[in-house]
Amino acid sequence: MRPLIAALMALVVGVALVSCSDDPKPSPYATQGAAIGESLAVLGWNVSASNLRFDGDYVLVDVDASPSQAGGQHAKADSLRFGLYGALAHPIESTALGSCSNVTTLSLQPAVSPDPDKLSGTVCLGPLRDQTQVRGVYVYSPQDRIPGTIAAYPASFPVGLSPTSDTDTGLVLRSTSVDAFDADGSQLMPTALGEPTAFNGNGYMLLGLDVSGLASRYRDDSIRRGGPLMVQVTPTLPGKGLSYACSVYGASLLVLPDSSLDAVSVRASLCTQGEINQALLYATVAVVGTHAALWTTRD
Repeated sequence: MRPLIAALMALVVGVALVSCSDDPKPSPYATQGAAIGESLAVLGWNVSASNLRFDGDYVLVDVDASPSQAGGQHAKADSLRFGLYGALAHPIESTALGSCSNVTTLSLQPAVSPDPDKLSGTVCLGPLRDQTQVRGVYVYSPQDRIPGTIAAYPASFPVGLSPTSDTDTGLVLRSTSVDAFDADGSQLMPTALGEPTAFNGNGYMLLGLDVSGLASRYRDDSIRRGGPLMVQVTPTLPGKGLSYACSVYGASLLVLPDSSLDAVSVRASLCTQGEINQALLYATVAVVGTHAALWTTRD
């Protein structure tokens, strides 16, 4: 009897070990994770991302999204923002709707939202010449904020953003460049601060940012928070805004470094725009937790 019990115990232990070894790795930084081609529930949507491919300088992915629950709340379709995942030189993101406006290929159907409960078609991300580091795509919504996770900092022309303390969010943010323009696209120099008519009407500011921190701490904080962090700047305008640069850079960024890296090191530019005094002199940079989904290619 004892040999039989011992044999059964060994079998149970062996099955347990095999089961543990087959458990998938958790998705990086508390994102919802799946392989390209699969569906995920995020932001009140069931979203699938498939057929990740390259076309010239752009990365294309087909998406299909519908509400997780009929009649349930979900992020607005026009707020869903997709980005490329991997050890990239700089982040590449775009709002799904309108992302293919600069892609000339005729072999795609750009993402559309025929009604508030549907999003389908191709999302175009780029331009990006070095596509070897692309390991997947992610989605988040700048409208989705985890309560109690926001830290906000002032930014202004020509100083930009003073270095922040990592005690607030675990990350250090600082500005690397500040460029200011009026609504016509004419660049403003610091001497414009003394001109009485320089700050009339609308304008925009391109703010270069450096985001850094320890990957291990950011990973632990993300798990505890329930999601990664995003960086947002305000004020902003809907749609393409005041300039092509603003439509390319956007007003938000998901901090989602490649899981193989030991450090968070992100360099990007964001755009504040609107009434010129608010956009240039009284802008805000906010860091806030959010929920995100990540689809990766099979290694």
